[in-house]
Formats: sequence, C-alpha cells, structure tokens
Amino acid sequence: MRAWLRAALLVAGGTACALAQAVDCAACHQQQAGEHALSAHGRELKRGNAAAPGCATCHGDAHEGRAGTADFRKAVPELCGVCHAEIAAEFQTSVHGKASARGRVDAPVCTDCHGEHSILRPKDTSSAVHPRHIRETCARCHDDVRLARRWGLPPDRLTTFDSSFHGLAAKTGSQTVANCASCHGFHNILPSNDAKSTIHPARLAATCGRCHPGAGRRFALGTIHTAPGGAEAAPVRWARIFYLVVIPVVIGLMVLHQGGDWVRKLGRLRFSGQPPPAPAIAAAEIRMYPLERIQHALLMLSFFTLVWTGFALKYPDTWWAWPMVAMESRWAMRGLLHRIAGVMLIGLAIAHIVSLTWNARLRAHWLHLLPRRTDAGDAARGLAFNLGLARRGPPATAHGYMEKAEYWAVVWGTAIMALTGLMLWADNFMLRWLPKTWLDFATTVHFYEAILATLAIVVWHFYSVLFDPEVYPMDPAWIAGRSVRPRQPESPPPEPTPDHLEDAEQHV
Repeated sequence: MRAWLRAALLVAGGTACALAQAVDCAACHQQQAGEHALSAHGRELKRGNAAAPGCATCHGDAHEGRAGTADFRKAVPELCGVCHAEIAAEFQTSVHGKASARGRVDAPVCTDCHGEHSILRPKDTSSAVHPRHIRETCARCHDDVRLARRWGLPPDRLTTFDSSFHGLAAKTGSQTVANCASCHGFHNILPSNDAKSTIHPARLAATCGRCHPGAGRRFALGTIHTAPGGAEAAPVRWARIFYLVVIPVVIGLMVLHQGGDWVRKLGRLRFSGQPPPAPAIAAAEIRMYPLERIQHALLMLSFFTLVWTGFALKYPDTWWAWPMVAMESRWAMRGLLHRIAGVMLIGLAIAHIVSLTWNARLRAHWLHLLPRRTDAGDAARGLAFNLGLARRGPPATAHGYMEKAEYWAVVWGTAIMALTGLMLWADNFMLRWLPKTWLDFATTVHFYEAILATLAIVVWHFYSVLFDPEVYPMDPAWIAGRSVRPRQPESPPPEPTPDHLEDAEQHV
C-alpha cells in the first residue's frame, strides 16, 4: 500500500497525464470520468494545472489500488494528505480520523463527506459540504439507526437539530445560520469532553460567539441537543407538562360549553317551531365604542399575523407556510412579519392602558369586566345548563363570565407572549448573561401558549361571533359597535374604589 502511495506522488504531475493518455479510463468508467471532469480537480486539470490529481493519482496504475477494499478506504486520508497535508493532519487527530486509523470501516473518511470523483469546492452550491447540504451529509451516519446502535452514538442528534432554531432556519435554505460544522468543526471534530474540542464547555462561548457576539460562559450551563421529554432542564420539563395538562383541560371545557350551547340553541331556534324570545333590551345596545373597535381590528390583524408567521417558522415544510418561505431567498419574511406583528401587539397593549387612563367613558366600560365573586358560580351554572344538567343558566349580560374570561385570557396571553417573545428576540443578550435554559424555557412557553391562544380563539371566540345560532352568520358588534344578541340590561359600573368588587355585586 505504501508503495503505490509513493508511486502516486510521482505520477501527480506530468506522469499522471501520461498514464491517462496510455490508459483511457473513460472507455470503461464513463460515469466516473464525467464526474471527475466536472469536479474541482478536473477543472484544475483543464486549466493546465499539472499537479491536480487525475485518475492515476489516486488509483495508481490500471487497477493497482482496488477501490472499495478496507485497505484502500483506510489509506484515503493519507492519500488526500499528499496535497492537503495540513487538513489531513487535523483529520487524523479527530474522532473520525482516530476511528478510521483503528480500522473501523464505518468511520467516515474524506470521500464520505466530499465525494469521490465529483469533489466540488465548499462554496459550490452543489457541493456536499456546502452549508446548504451539511445537515444531509452528516445525516448519512448520524441519522443511521444501525450505526448509532453499533457505535453507541446518540440517536437524536438530527431530530433535535431539525427542531431547533438553527435547524428550522436551515430547512428554508438559510446559508448563514449555524449548521453541524459551525459548532463541531470540519476536519477537527472532537468529543465534547476533549479540551481542544470546539464544543467543550470552556470553548463553547467562543464557538457561539462567532455568530452571537459576546456570548458568555453561562450559556454553557445547559444541554444543546435536547428533545421534548428527553434530558431537558427541570423548568423546561415542568413548563411542558403544565401546558400538556392545561391545554386539553381548558380547550376541552370550552368545547363542552360551546358545543352544548350550540346544540341547545339549534334545537330551540330551528326545530322547536317556536319563535326566538324577544331580547330584554333593544338590539341597538352599544357593545363596543369606536376606539375599542379600532383596537380590536388592529389586535385581530396582529394576532392572525402572529399565528400564521409563528407556526410557519415552526413548521416550514407545510403547504400554508410556503407562500412566505418561497420569498425567503431574498428576505426573511416570516421572522420580519412576526416581529412587526409582535411589536404591534405590544403597542396595542400599551395603547389600551393609556386609553383606559385617559378616557373616562372607556374606563367605565372596562369596569364591567372586573372579576366578581359570582363569576365562578355563573361559569359552572352556564356549563351545567349547556350540558342539560341544570334547568336555568346565569343571566345573559353584555359583560358576563364569557366576556370576562376571554378578555382576561387575552391580557394574560399578551403578557406571556410579549415577555417570552422579547427574550427570544434578544438572543444575544440572553446568551451573554443567562444560561441556555432560559432560552429553552422561553421557547417552550412561547410555543405552547401560542397553541392555547389559537385554539381558544377558534373554539371560544369564533363560536360567539360567527357560529352562535343567535347571531349567525355574524355578530356585527365588532364592526358596527351594536350587538343583536339578546342580553339583559346591566347596571352602571361601580366607581374605581378599593371596594369596587363589593359595590359591583350590589348593583346586580
């Protein structure tokens, strides 16, 4: 083996060309010759670089070095090192190089990543080591279940990368986002417990600092590749468990409440043959003042933009995400629109607080939404009535438990989404001062709160505005300010005193 490697050195120049003329490799190996002609090596030969490797440089005389054998594969790093000595020296000290030197035929060598005959420069978009294809190149081994079991490799490295921010951005073709090689290196890949490794805890800040200037060492206080339900930090795990319990319970109760209300009203209004009861007050009741309608319209715009762009960021492969993903060759549309809508949502929250402080009429309207001790009992009676477990429900007012639950859910959801969203937006600040667990916690809460908010709007709000048989096909209050829904009159709201809760109950 050493003899033909030395021979390869001799034929690397003009001798390689002479051999190629003496033996026409393309006569039998047309595909390989065509690939080599289009490769970086073949193009260098065409430019007149006699030192560029040809067929004989790697294979020696005709059929001297049998490609595919264990000995040939083991010698590949040394063979490539004839021209790429510095890179070969790095590779031989890496975890891959050491495994190959020990005779493990499954360990990757130069040709597994760069290709054999069709080697292209890393900047070429068709190259296997171009940033766009790094994930797929590494996946050949690290996504192979049999190899993972054989060599004790972690089986979830590709799935956890795909679900991360970097992986999701890479799916849409981003060439600047970090990929496997950005963190682990190219030829000098070492295990994380090696002090020379780019992912060793002591060097992780410098590695992350290439993309996130000022990343601090506290960032290393957390696992990188984490799968839901896996070895994640306790705050992240408990946040996930909390939402996995709360979402089914809350949305399930909403479905029971609204579904029972729909069945009951549908039977009464459509199949009983009786006319609907006259409303207790005029149908022209003021439900939303002009400024409230403007705020509601802007809130609706920001909410639906956040939902669409947010889930498009999380699931870029879906059909409904592609209108924006297709434009991301030039602009990061999903992230840009998501941040604009987020700023709009925060601005609306501030404007809402200012309007309540400045406008007495809006403040008086808002006071009807303050919680009362009777609200929990009204909600239980309403659910029981809709399910046929009670003969009478609570009084239907313009600001009953349904409206209060929805309003305060929006307040709570806006606060949570704004806080966690700002944490994710200020990722460099978070990396500089806080452990990665904080980012993982914010990501988890932001995602599950988005699911809860979206389902709540669909199940609770859409039913009240669109599908309730009493207002079908739509309650026009959000457009005209006046609702056609039968309601009982409300007493004037109490003054904003410390005892407003007790005073409010006396007015009912």
